[in-house]
Formats: sequence, structure tokens, C-alpha cells
Amino acid sequence: MDVTDIARWQFGIITVYHFLFVPITIGLSGIVAVFQTTWVRTGKQEYLRLTKFFGKLFLINFAIGVVTGIVQEFQFGMNWSDYSRFVGDVFGAPLAIEGLLAFFLESTFLGLWIFGWGKLPKKVHVATIWAVHLGTLFSSFFILAANSWMQHPVGYRYNPTTGRAELTDFWAVMFNKVQLVTFPHVVLAAYMTGGAFVLGVAGYLHLKNRNSADDSALYLKAVRIGAAITLAAGLGVAISGDFQGKVMTQVQPMKMAAAEALYNTEKPASFSIFTWGTPDGKTEKFAIKVPKLLSFLATGSVNGRVEGINQLRAEYTAKYGQDPGTKYYSPDGYVPIIPVTYWSFRFMIGLGVFAATGAALILLVTRNGGRPNGRWWPRLAVLLPIAVVLASSWGWLFTEMGRQPWAVFGLMTTAHAVSPSVSATEAWISVISLTTLYAVLAVIEFGLMWRYIKAGAPAYEEPADPHDATDDTPLAFAY
Repeated sequence: MDVTDIARWQFGIITVYHFLFVPITIGLSGIVAVFQTTWVRTGKQEYLRLTKFFGKLFLINFAIGVVTGIVQEFQFGMNWSDYSRFVGDVFGAPLAIEGLLAFFLESTFLGLWIFGWGKLPKKVHVATIWAVHLGTLFSSFFILAANSWMQHPVGYRYNPTTGRAELTDFWAVMFNKVQLVTFPHVVLAAYMTGGAFVLGVAGYLHLKNRNSADDSALYLKAVRIGAAITLAAGLGVAISGDFQGKVMTQVQPMKMAAAEALYNTEKPASFSIFTWGTPDGKTEKFAIKVPKLLSFLATGSVNGRVEGINQLRAEYTAKYGQDPGTKYYSPDGYVPIIPVTYWSFRFMIGLGVFAATGAALILLVTRNGGRPNGRWWPRLAVLLPIAVVLASSWGWLFTEMGRQPWAVFGLMTTAHAVSPSVSATEAWISVISLTTLYAVLAVIEFGLMWRYIKAGAPAYEEPADPHDATDDTPLAFAY
């Protein structure tokens, strides 16, 4: 393996690992804010218990997510210095704002939320967790703006003297048409993940506490809330994903063609649920297809024309030139790795549909306060957060692998983005060290999560009255 291969593996491992925590943080912060708001408005004890319980799990996830995210920033300078040099003027702006605005908004108000129990008035205190959630949304927006620019570069000019892309229109970058469909899709997927997390944890605790009437009722309520969020957000993910697919076809038609392994242009084009072909993936032997579905996904018309890989490759060759295996990092030049794009696209959709369907089924069997016998539905509930997290991960693999061989579409290939001064040995040391560190963090994360999930929601305690606090009253860590 050369340096580019190793650097890509490191970036992939760290990015996918970090993204395990991101959607849970976004979704769970919003759900905890809803729980606490409901408690403030209704005074019902169960909502305070759910706030405290899922708030603790949110804090564990947030802390590990911050640690794993820090390495993301350093990777650009470590292994991708040529990329950083080329796009720094454009890419740096949204990332800087994310750090200076969004992250400090999250961290400041998270501190107030943690230490503000019994010190701040209830309405002020609940506003702090909403500010934290708003910070996670801002953070997502700016990071996705940077990523969307890699998918569809806008608002820049190329300076041939410096060999850099220079920012000319900040707002064009912020409101890139790829960003406008990617942001709602990712945020809705995060809400789906948060809902599934609540559903899975509460399902396990309901099964564990099925002989305790009070706790069983509490966890059943959380199950239904989590299932409702998972289903509603899942429908939103499907709708926003449809819009995203159409924009993707406009700006990255090769990615859509690779998602279907469509080698030749078709009008209309069918969507294959399953395909069995030759080892090189270029000849189809058997396929289960839905007629005209790909045309609709790509163009919005059941009779739409979808460009094939061979035709697009010829078009890109004429536009950009070609040097497979050296200038362009891809075995087939401008074509991404077909098995990866084909199956990641289907795993993303399939696991998402499974999770939404499972949530709908759980809502159905628990309607009207019903507590159906059997352990199948709590066990199904436990599977759903795993399915949603995997669906999100496969979605990012498709997004990034489908863009290959480009680091920035049409401007810079991945082979040209890697640091020229890093040796293969140094790259191996880096990837092994970071992977080992992340494995240790995984043990800590899941150990803490499992410990506090097994303990369940804390017993209800009447919160301290902030009016009884004085300037000498010490801050208390509420968790």
C-alpha cells in the first residue's frame, strides 16, 4: 500500500468512528431538551427522570465525540497538506466559524446546564439545553457547508500564481445547492438516530423491569416517544434523500451511475434491489429490478434519462484528461469502486427502512397503553439504534467513496491531495496509533454507557429551589 492508500484508510477509520457519536449527540440533545421542557410545563415526575437519565448518556457521548473530533482537524495538516494548501482559503472559513461560534455555544451552555440545576430558574435552565442543541445544529451546518463544497465547488476562483482556490463568495459556499439538501437530510438522520437510541435503551430497560409497574410504565412511555421520533424522522430522511439524489445527479452524475452500477445510459432506467454479476462488476448475470425507479430517483421523472458510467467516463476524459493509476487515484480512472458504492447505497436505504418499519410496528403493538406479552418487540427495539447508526455510516461511505477519485470534484484528485513529505512508514505508525487509541476510547465509551444504562433512570428527587441558593452555595455536578 502506498501513502495515499494508508492515509485514506486512516481518514476513513477516524471519520466513520467519529460519526458514530455525532448523530446521537445532535438527536439526543434535542430529545433531552423536549423531555425537560415537558417537565417544566407539566410538572410530571417521569419527564424529569427521563431528562436526568438520557442527559447523563448524552454527556458521555458528547465527551467522547469531542475527543474523537479533534483528530479530524489535525488530519488535514498531517496527511493531506496539499489538500489543505489548495482549499484552505475556502475550507477554512466554515470550519473556523464552526469552532469559534458553534462549539463555544455548545460548550458554554452545556456547562450552564450541567451545573445549573437548583441554581438557575427552571425556564432559564431549560433554555440552556436548547442552546446546546442549537449549537449542534450550527456545528453541523458549517461542517456540511465545507463538505458540500468538496462535492460541488462554488464561490471561488483559482489563482494560478499560488495554485490555490480562493474564496470569492462566502454566501455561495454557505448556501451551496448541495448543502441545502444535505443539511436537512443529515439532521433528520440525526433525529432518527436519537429517537432510535431512546427507543433501544428504553426497550431494554422495559424488558429488564417488566415486573416493576412504575418503571415499566416509564420506559414504555420512552419507547413510544423514541419510536414516534424514529418513524417521523425516518419519513423526513426518505423525502430529503429523494431531493438529495436529484441534486447529486445534477452535480455528480458519476456517483448516481456508480450507485446503480449503470454502465450504459438508459431511458428509462431501472433500479436493482439485488444484482449478481462477474467479479469485475461489469457484466450482470442476475438482477431483481424495479422498472423506472432509478429514473425517478435521479431525475424526478419515471421516463428520465440517466447517464451511464461508460459515457460519463468518456465525457470526463475529454474534459479533464486521463492518466489512470498515476494522476487519478482509481483503478478505472474516473470511476469509483463500484461494489462499494453499489452496496453502501443499498445498505443505507435498507437499514433505514428496517428501522422506520420496526418503529412503526412497535408503535402499533404498544398503542392505547398496551403492554404486549413476549420479548420480541423490546429485542427489536434494541436492534433499531444499531441499524440507524450503520445506515448513517454507510451513507457517509457512499457520499465520500462515490466522489472518488476526486478530493474536490473537478479540481483536485485524492492522489494529489496527500502530503508529499509523509512516508509510508510514518503513515502506518499514525494509523496504527490512532486506531489503537480509538479502540481504547470505544471500550471506555461503551463501558460507561452500559454501566449507566443498566442502572436505569434515577429515582425522582424534588429539584432544589434556585431562590434558596445564595452566592456561597457551591455549584453541584448534577450527574
